[in-house]
Amino acid sequence: MKIRVSYGTAVVLGFKSGKMLAKPTTAYFMTYYEGRCLNNCAFCVQARESRADVEKLSRVTWPAFELEEVVTKIKDSKFARICLQTIDYPNLKEDVLRILEAFYPSNLPVSLSITPVDKDSLREFQRLGVDYIGVGVDAASERVYSKVKDSMYSWEEMWQFADAVVDVFGEGRAFVHLIFGLGESEEEFLQAVQRAYDSKAKVSIFAFTPVKGTRLEGRTPPDPDRYRLMQIGVYLIENKIARVEEFRFDNGRLVDFGLSKEELLKVLDESVFMTHGCPGCNRPYYNEKPRKEPYNFPVRPGKEQFERLLGRILYE
Repeated sequence: MKIRVSYGTAVVLGFKSGKMLAKPTTAYFMTYYEGRCLNNCAFCVQARESRADVEKLSRVTWPAFELEEVVTKIKDSKFARICLQTIDYPNLKEDVLRILEAFYPSNLPVSLSITPVDKDSLREFQRLGVDYIGVGVDAASERVYSKVKDSMYSWEEMWQFADAVVDVFGEGRAFVHLIFGLGESEEEFLQAVQRAYDSKAKVSIFAFTPVKGTRLEGRTPPDPDRYRLMQIGVYLIENKIARVEEFRFDNGRLVDFGLSKEELLKVLDESVFMTHGCPGCNRPYYNEKPRKEPYNFPVRPGKEQFERLLGRILYE
């Protein structure tokens, strides 16, 4: 049985050679399938009608290796967690169970990103070491979802799955994935963030990444400064400092958070701009080129850099 390994993880495990500016702290894997995903998301390399290289997901390359070899290597690694990404294809659940069973002796906690399954399946995953589930809502509004997510699952079915994950795994164990830059307004994006936290889930945000061969290859990625504002919004909502209803928008564009700059400086810290996901996840360079300022910092930025970023983006 084969499994795909993100290039950075493959370097750490010794399958590939390469220089990394930031090493992954989580081992990232993806199910292996010779065909493409049954879904047809406009932004995804793995989509049914995508012309992109099937070895990719976002801008990261995922070469395939024998599962047995990978399991042997992971035993001697210093990873804090395993993250298993999936695409939809026949017998996906059976493959996921085989992979989880193979990794189970490593005693590493597992995050699993998967499309909706029933609660019994969730309990099977939990028994085999899964403690967080990623829920790929992706589009932050139903309006945008209908345009970019040609999926077997509706917008509401994805949110219902997040609720099911919380019921089985507990509060904060469902991570709703949201992509900024798919055509939603900033108000819609932060409303979706609020909905997730009101549902006792958490949120991982991503910046839209145009990849050649996908339907959205010609779309521009989001302005990093606007993305920073979304990160601040997530931080304020998650930490119950403010709710989206207290934010002010003008034609869907964020104007302010209902807090003064001085108040924001008191409550924000460097973690606001870091990768936001499961424990041990830093997801380096998933959305950006290594030598550019990352949308999500894989390591904690220094105080000087943090203050410079805040000074650049906070409204007057």
